[in-house]
Amino acid sequence: MFRSTVRGAAAAALTVTLAALTVSCGNDAEPKAKASPPAAAASPATSAPVPGAASPSAGSTGTGTPAPAAKPTAQASANGPSALPSAPPELVRDAFAGLQATLNDSCTPGNCAYFLGRVYDELHRLDRAMKADAKGPGHFPEPIALIVKLDKELGGDRTFENLKKHQGALIGTRDQINTWMQDHPDDYR
Repeated sequence: MFRSTVRGAAAAALTVTLAALTVSCGNDAEPKAKASPPAAAASPATSAPVPGAASPSAGSTGTGTPAPAAKPTAQASANGPSALPSAPPELVRDAFAGLQATLNDSCTPGNCAYFLGRVYDELHRLDRAMKADAKGPGHFPEPIALIVKLDKELGGDRTFENLKKHQGALIGTRDQINTWMQDHPDDYR
Protein backbone atom coordinates (compact mmCIF):
# COMPACT_ATOMS: atom_id res chain seq x y z
CA MET A 1 0.00 0.00 0.00
CA PHE A 2 2.89 2.37 0.77
CA ARG A 3 4.43 1.77 -2.69
CA SER A 4 1.19 2.59 -4.45
CA THR A 5 0.98 5.89 -2.52
CA VAL A 6 4.58 6.78 -3.52
CA ARG A 7 3.87 5.89 -7.14
CA GLY A 8 0.70 7.96 -7.05
CA ALA A 9 2.55 10.95 -5.59
CA ALA A 10 5.33 10.63 -8.16
CA ALA A 11 2.81 10.40 -10.99
CA ALA A 12 0.96 13.44 -9.64
CA ALA A 13 4.21 15.42 -9.36
CA LEU A 14 5.15 14.47 -12.91
CA THR A 15 1.70 15.43 -14.16
CA VAL A 16 1.85 18.80 -12.43
CA THR A 17 5.32 19.48 -13.82
CA LEU A 18 4.29 18.57 -17.37
CA ALA A 19 1.14 20.67 -17.04
CA ALA A 20 3.19 23.66 -15.86
CA LEU A 21 5.57 23.29 -18.78
CA THR A 22 2.69 22.97 -21.22
CA VAL A 23 1.00 26.06 -19.84
CA SER A 24 4.21 28.08 -19.91
CA CYS A 25 4.93 27.00 -23.47
CA GLY A 26 1.34 27.60 -24.47
CA ASN A 27 1.34 31.14 -23.04
CA ASP A 28 4.46 31.98 -25.04
CA ALA A 29 2.76 30.94 -28.28
CA GLU A 30 -0.37 33.04 -27.73
CA PRO A 31 1.25 36.50 -28.00
CA LYS A 32 2.95 35.42 -31.22
CA ALA A 33 -0.36 34.28 -32.66
CA LYS A 34 -1.97 37.57 -31.58
CA ALA A 35 0.79 39.57 -33.28
CA SER A 36 -0.49 38.56 -36.73
CA PRO A 37 -3.91 40.30 -36.67
CA PRO A 38 -2.53 43.89 -36.76
CA ALA A 39 -0.59 43.00 -39.91
CA ALA A 40 -3.71 41.45 -41.42
CA ALA A 41 -5.85 44.43 -40.36
CA ALA A 42 -3.50 46.80 -42.16
CA SER A 43 -4.47 45.24 -45.47
CA PRO A 44 -8.23 45.14 -46.05
CA ALA A 45 -7.85 42.57 -48.84
CA THR A 46 -6.44 39.91 -46.54
CA SER A 47 -8.64 37.55 -44.62
CA ALA A 48 -8.40 36.87 -40.90
CA PRO A 49 -5.42 34.68 -39.99
CA VAL A 50 -5.99 31.08 -39.08
CA PRO A 51 -3.99 30.01 -36.03
CA GLY A 52 -1.18 27.65 -37.04
CA ALA A 53 -1.58 28.41 -40.74
CA ALA A 54 1.23 30.06 -42.66
CA SER A 55 0.45 33.46 -44.09
CA PRO A 56 2.45 36.13 -45.89
CA SER A 57 2.38 38.26 -42.75
CA ALA A 58 3.76 35.38 -40.70
CA GLY A 59 7.34 36.07 -41.71
CA SER A 60 9.66 34.05 -43.88
CA THR A 61 9.61 30.98 -41.68
CA GLY A 62 6.16 29.88 -42.84
CA THR A 63 5.33 28.56 -39.39
CA GLY A 64 2.34 30.78 -38.79
CA THR A 65 4.25 32.80 -36.21
CA PRO A 66 5.62 36.27 -36.83
CA ALA A 67 9.16 36.71 -38.03
CA PRO A 68 11.71 36.84 -35.17
CA ALA A 69 12.36 40.51 -35.86
CA ALA A 70 8.88 41.45 -34.63
CA LYS A 71 9.85 41.37 -30.94
CA PRO A 72 13.21 43.22 -31.19
CA THR A 73 11.53 45.95 -33.25
CA ALA A 74 9.13 46.57 -30.39
CA GLN A 75 12.07 46.73 -28.00
CA ALA A 76 13.94 49.11 -30.27
CA SER A 77 11.07 51.57 -30.35
CA ALA A 78 10.84 51.50 -26.55
CA ASN A 79 14.55 51.52 -25.74
CA GLY A 80 16.10 53.12 -28.82
CA PRO A 81 18.07 51.51 -31.65
CA SER A 82 20.76 50.18 -29.32
CA ALA A 83 18.27 47.68 -27.89
CA LEU A 84 18.52 45.46 -30.98
CA PRO A 85 20.58 42.37 -30.30
CA SER A 86 23.54 41.92 -32.61
CA ALA A 87 26.33 39.44 -32.94
CA PRO A 88 29.59 40.67 -31.47
CA PRO A 89 32.24 41.45 -34.07
CA GLU A 90 34.71 38.73 -34.83
CA LEU A 91 37.97 38.93 -32.96
CA VAL A 92 41.01 39.95 -34.98
CA ARG A 93 42.99 36.98 -33.62
CA ASP A 94 40.34 34.53 -34.90
CA ALA A 95 40.24 36.13 -38.34
CA PHE A 96 44.04 36.19 -38.45
CA ALA A 97 44.12 32.48 -37.58
CA GLY A 98 41.91 31.84 -40.60
CA LEU A 99 44.33 33.75 -42.81
CA GLN A 100 47.29 31.88 -41.33
CA ALA A 101 45.59 28.60 -42.16
CA THR A 102 46.16 29.40 -45.83
CA LEU A 103 49.94 29.71 -45.43
CA ASN A 104 50.67 26.01 -45.94
CA ASP A 105 48.35 25.70 -48.92
CA SER A 106 49.04 26.61 -52.52
CA CYS A 107 47.46 26.92 -55.93
CA THR A 108 47.54 23.37 -57.29
CA PRO A 109 45.57 22.25 -60.36
CA GLY A 110 42.90 20.54 -58.28
CA ASN A 111 42.23 23.34 -55.78
CA CYS A 112 43.51 26.61 -57.22
CA ALA A 113 40.09 28.25 -57.48
CA TYR A 114 39.25 27.22 -53.92
CA PHE A 115 42.62 28.34 -52.59
CA LEU A 116 42.61 31.78 -54.21
CA GLY A 117 38.99 32.34 -53.22
CA ARG A 118 39.77 31.35 -49.65
CA VAL A 119 42.75 33.68 -49.41
CA TYR A 120 40.55 36.51 -50.73
CA ASP A 121 37.78 35.65 -48.25
CA GLU A 122 40.17 35.37 -45.29
CA LEU A 123 41.77 38.73 -46.12
CA HIS A 124 38.37 40.41 -46.14
CA ARG A 125 37.29 38.58 -43.00
CA LEU A 126 40.38 39.99 -41.28
CA ASP A 127 39.67 43.43 -42.75
CA ARG A 128 36.14 43.44 -41.26
CA ALA A 129 37.46 42.26 -37.89
CA MET A 130 40.15 44.95 -37.77
CA LYS A 131 37.66 47.68 -38.66
CA ALA A 132 35.24 46.44 -35.98
CA ASP A 133 37.91 46.00 -33.29
CA ALA A 134 37.48 47.99 -30.09
CA LYS A 135 40.88 49.61 -30.65
CA GLY A 136 39.56 51.06 -33.91
CA PRO A 137 40.65 50.70 -37.52
CA GLY A 138 43.48 53.19 -36.93
CA HIS A 139 45.16 50.52 -34.86
CA PHE A 140 45.74 48.40 -37.99
CA PRO A 141 46.67 50.98 -40.65
CA GLU A 142 49.08 48.94 -42.72
CA PRO A 143 47.03 45.73 -43.13
CA ILE A 144 43.90 47.73 -43.98
CA ALA A 145 45.85 49.82 -46.51
CA LEU A 146 47.26 46.66 -48.10
CA ILE A 147 43.76 45.22 -48.54
CA VAL A 148 42.49 48.51 -50.02
CA LYS A 149 45.39 48.45 -52.48
CA LEU A 150 44.61 44.84 -53.42
CA ASP A 151 40.92 45.65 -53.92
CA LYS A 152 41.82 48.51 -56.27
CA GLU A 153 44.03 46.18 -58.27
CA LEU A 154 41.29 43.53 -58.47
CA GLY A 155 38.75 46.14 -59.50
CA GLY A 156 35.90 44.48 -57.61
CA ASP A 157 36.19 41.32 -59.73
CA ARG A 158 36.70 38.26 -57.57
CA THR A 159 36.22 35.67 -60.30
CA PHE A 160 38.77 32.87 -60.46
CA GLU A 161 40.19 34.22 -63.70
CA ASN A 162 40.85 37.63 -62.16
CA LEU A 163 42.20 36.18 -58.92
CA LYS A 164 44.51 33.92 -60.95
CA LYS A 165 45.66 36.92 -63.00
CA HIS A 166 46.47 38.81 -59.77
CA GLN A 167 47.65 35.76 -57.83
CA GLY A 168 51.00 37.39 -57.01
CA ALA A 169 49.34 40.46 -55.52
CA LEU A 170 46.83 38.32 -53.59
CA ILE A 171 49.45 36.03 -52.07
CA GLY A 172 51.85 38.93 -51.56
CA THR A 173 49.20 40.86 -49.62
CA ARG A 174 48.52 37.82 -47.47
CA ASP A 175 52.22 37.37 -46.73
CA GLN A 176 52.80 41.07 -45.99
CA ILE A 177 49.85 41.15 -43.59
CA ASN A 178 51.07 37.95 -41.94
CA THR A 179 54.48 39.54 -41.38
CA TRP A 180 52.95 42.75 -40.02
CA MET A 181 50.67 40.85 -37.65
CA GLN A 182 53.54 38.65 -36.44
CA ASP A 183 55.53 41.82 -35.68
CA HIS A 184 52.58 43.27 -33.68
CA PRO A 185 51.28 40.36 -31.55
CA ASP A 186 50.06 42.59 -28.73
CA ASP A 187 47.70 44.33 -31.15
CA TYR A 188 45.41 41.34 -31.61
CA ARG A 189 45.91 38.96 -28.68
